Amino acid sequence: MRASNMFSPTLREVPADAEIISHKLLLRAGFIRKVSAGIYDYLPLGYKVLGKIQNILREELARQGAQEILMPALVSGDLYKETGRWDLDVLFKLKDRKNADYAIGFTHEEVVTDIVRRDVRSYRQLPLNLYQIQTKGRDEARPRAGLVRGREFIMMDAYSFDSSWEDLDRSYHKMFIAFGRTFRRCGIAPQVVDADSGAIGGKENQEYMVICDSGEDTILLCPQCGYSANAEKCEIAHRDHPSSEEPVPMERVATPGARTIEQVASFLKISPKKLVKTLIYEHEGKVYAFLIRGDRELNESKAARAAGVKSLEMAEPDTVQRVTGAETGFAGPVGLGRVDRLIADNEIRNMVNYAAGGCETDVHIINVNTGRDFPEPEYADLRIAVKGDPCPRCHGKLQTEKGMEVGHIFKLGTLYSDKMNAGFLAEDGSENPFIMGCYGMGVSRLMSAIIEVSNDKDGMILPVSVAPFEVSVILVNPADETQCAMATRLYEELSLAGADVLLDDRDERPGVKFKDNDLWGIPIQVVVGKGAAEGKAELSLRRDKQRKESVPIDGASAAVLDLRGRLYEELSLRAGEVR
Repeated sequence: MRASNMFSPTLREVPADAEIISHKLLLRAGFIRKVSAGIYDYLPLGYKVLGKIQNILREELARQGAQEILMPALVSGDLYKETGRWDLDVLFKLKDRKNADYAIGFTHEEVVTDIVRRDVRSYRQLPLNLYQIQTKGRDEARPRAGLVRGREFIMMDAYSFDSSWEDLDRSYHKMFIAFGRTFRRCGIAPQVVDADSGAIGGKENQEYMVICDSGEDTILLCPQCGYSANAEKCEIAHRDHPSSEEPVPMERVATPGARTIEQVASFLKISPKKLVKTLIYEHEGKVYAFLIRGDRELNESKAARAAGVKSLEMAEPDTVQRVTGAETGFAGPVGLGRVDRLIADNEIRNMVNYAAGGCETDVHIINVNTGRDFPEPEYADLRIAVKGDPCPRCHGKLQTEKGMEVGHIFKLGTLYSDKMNAGFLAEDGSENPFIMGCYGMGVSRLMSAIIEVSNDKDGMILPVSVAPFEVSVILVNPADETQCAMATRLYEELSLAGADVLLDDRDERPGVKFKDNDLWGIPIQVVVGKGAAEGKAELSLRRDKQRKESVPIDGASAAVLDLRGRLYEELSLRAGEVR
């Protein structure tokens, strides 16, 4: 490709609404352009990067036996209704002229299960792994950060169908390998963390998190044993630290207008750590009360698991009034009315003489003691993990990092096959539901993630495998016949050898060309300038601009191809580490 023929409108100023570095660089480099909130055009260079990512992904999926299909972006509402996902607020919904319901697909579990239930009859047709790479839609409440959280995005979603849990384990591991190798060939090594299933549902699942300052998710890591999980899933070990404090009689205290933890702690002149908050939730007519230390946050996913329900809703004020006898903000375990379950965080076990709501408006109780002043509750791990919490696997302490999710793999089991009556005839003649897995990778988000961890003040520093070009030959002065002949020769030799080369032959100042090539992140740069008079060009790597090598024109192509090969070998070795 000659840059003089290339459409890549660069920007010198950062758009005001660009928040994170990848968003800024994608816009500045002319890779994308904003259409509306969360929706973008992909211009030639950006689309080329996406294509290279997709090609790597296809190669790795093929290695594991997955087969590519393409499902409709417009999905019949009937399919989502079969599984109860029609009412999710992330769906873009519409009706056709016959008033039939449709939605823009955001994941395709229902569609692929429908395909398989119609055409797979026997265990002999299993295992089966189908995937697609497709543009999807999600009605994000707050699109942000460019391609990281958009309303339209490109995703690879794969689905495995097996006849047993043991076979699912094998399918899951194959996809684990495919994902790990794909990421490493793209130049990144995300942290694999235990995760919550969210709207998709299912059992065991893991997320791939790229550690970066702009990450939206908090992940917890143990530096001692390597345990890792996202904040929604992270377990916290319970370690008994009995208090030496002796229990004293409890006392009711008037706390007019003090509803929040901060207000109550200030009024009572105590630390929030000496407070216990009582949170009232509901689910399908049942009421649940959860006790947690005042400075902690309830993990609603953990609370739902402890209660044995799929989800929980914060109780309405009239429900709170009914079970506590007080307005919202004064609930407590002492005098609490009938609730279906009272569950306390493990941390409450070690608390003595704490303060809690008095189940009376404008009243709190101090010196409360569990078991003495109210019946012993159930105990569970209920809180959101934070830095310094004890690791659930060893004696270490958890550390926190910010992460950007680029992939998610699930063991769905029979969650969807049961709901959709999708099954097969087993070897013994019995009818069994498919054992499913699903595997998602954000392709457009992955482009952003790569840039987030591969950049400097001058622009992107892209891996050779996904850069828009592997090599740029920068012609300093197109009017100089010697330079022009040398640059053209080098460009043609490299192209014939199979390299992906850009010849920057634009009639622009040299400084503009250097800045643009750095901005685009092209990994190998060859400058043909004044040295051409002596038959030499200047070779450098984008990631190490300080090291420049003068090479004779007769050996320049070989030097570039050798360097290119070494860059690919680095990525291949990293991919080979995935087990």
